[in-house]
Amino acid sequence: MPSAAPILCDLDGVVWLMHQPIPGSVNAIESLRNAGHRVLFVTNNSFSVVADQEKALSKIGIDAHKDVVTSSQAAGALLRKGERVLLGGGPGAVEAIENAGAVLAGRSDDHTHGDASTHDTRSGVDSEIDVVMVGYHATFDYRGLTRLSHAVRNGARLIATNDDATYPTPHGLIPGGGSILAAVAAASGVEPVIAGKPHKPMADLVRHVLGIDDLSNAWMVGDRPSTDGLFAQTVGCKFAQVLTGISSVGDINDVVNGDTHVFADLATFAKMIIGS
Repeated sequence: MPSAAPILCDLDGVVWLMHQPIPGSVNAIESLRNAGHRVLFVTNNSFSVVADQEKALSKIGIDAHKDVVTSSQAAGALLRKGERVLLGGGPGAVEAIENAGAVLAGRSDDHTHGDASTHDTRSGVDSEIDVVMVGYHATFDYRGLTRLSHAVRNGARLIATNDDATYPTPHGLIPGGGSILAAVAAASGVEPVIAGKPHKPMADLVRHVLGIDDLSNAWMVGDRPSTDGLFAQTVGCKFAQVLTGISSVGDINDVVNGDTHVFADLATFAKMIIGS
C-alpha cells in the first residue's frame, strides 16, 4: 500500500498571520497527520531561528519539531565552510551561516564602525567578504544598503534568502525581504542567487529533509501563486492555493501552469485530501 502523500505547507497566510492561527488550520494539520500524511512546513520566513518557529507553532497547538524548513536554511546550504559573510538579515540567517560553518564577518545594521561608505577604503572592515546574504530585517537603512552593495561590487557573491516583495499580516501587507533585496541588487548591479521558494535550493533542501526525490504525489499548500505555485512546479508536485493570505482566485491564471486547485482555506483542503 503506497504511503500517504507528503504535504508541503506554507505558514504565513496559510496556517497563521503574524502567529495568529487562521481558523481551522490547527485542526486541519492534526487531521492530515492522523491520516498518515507527513506535513512539512516550508516557509520563506528567514528572520526567525528554527527553534522559535517550532515554539510558535507549539503555542497554537502544532508540534513541528524537525518539520520546519526555512529560506535561511536553504541559503545556508549555498555557503561554503569558512566563507566570510556580510549579513543584512535576521537571527534565522545568522543561525544558517553558523550551521554551514561559514563566518559571520559583519552585519549591515551594525554601525559601530562609522560611515558605511568608508568600510573598504579606510577601515577595511568589509575588504575580505566572500558572500553578502540578504533577508528580511526591520533595521534596513541607507547605510546598510551602502555597505551591502559595496561588498558585492568588490566581488562578494550575492545570496538572498527569498525574493518575496511583501509579507502578509493581520493588518495588511508590509514590505518583505524581496523589497530589501531589490534595493541591494539595484545598487550593486548584480543578479542575486535566491535560495527560498520557488527556487531550486529550497526544492533540494525539501527533498533532502523528506528523503524523497519524486514528489509527484505531494501537495504544496500556499497562498501566493508566484511563490508557492511556482515552487510546486519546481519540485514537481500539485499546488493547492488557499485564499486566506494575499492572493485571490484570479491571481493564479497568469502565473502557474500545472496541477492546481483552489480552496477557501487549509481546513477545506484537508477535508478534500482525507476524503479522497
